[in-house]
Amino acid sequence: MDHYYSSKPSSESHRERIEVDLLGRRFLFETDAGVFSKKRVDFGSEVLMATAENVSFPEGDLLDMGCGYGPIGLYLAKAFPNRQIEMVDINERAILLAKENAKINTIENVEIYASNLFEQVENHQFAGIISNPPIRAGKKVVHQILEEAHDYLMPGGSLLIVIQKKQGAPSARKKMEDVFGNVKRVALEKGYWVLASTKDLK
Repeated sequence: MDHYYSSKPSSESHRERIEVDLLGRRFLFETDAGVFSKKRVDFGSEVLMATAENVSFPEGDLLDMGCGYGPIGLYLAKAFPNRQIEMVDINERAILLAKENAKINTIENVEIYASNLFEQVENHQFAGIISNPPIRAGKKVVHQILEEAHDYLMPGGSLLIVIQKKQGAPSARKKMEDVFGNVKRVALEKGYWVLASTKDLK
């Protein structure tokens, strides 16, 4: 099945440009068929952005895991101008769009590249990993993100994810508790949970 979690979407390209206001910041985004939430920025992503902006991450870079065409990572780059934001996605069409969208919105403190989950990610000392995980890829993939994120965080760094209750938030919370030894639901809006776990300082 072809969907946004494909490395090379087979759906015919159909570009659109959308203008969005994200929590008071204006963005222009190029979107296309075969990418997640192409018509508008997903509400869960907005809840995640608003929550992440108010987290006290330690000093260091942030990672947007599963960046799509870029709204979360580019928003964070604006919100945290003194941090470098790495943005990765398996979807090569989405990565191309994210790179274009960084230029359109004159955002330079980003590094955007294709990666199947963490395969191409070299930095193991992120201050924060932020993800609106690819639910349609299945529970196994989502839980792999939650498990592997621990190895890519600095001590004191945090993983933040957004997930709807009906799409597996309770099992994601249990998985994060198992991996990190801690988890908090730090936001709840319209059925979307933002879950946060912090890597032990030991």
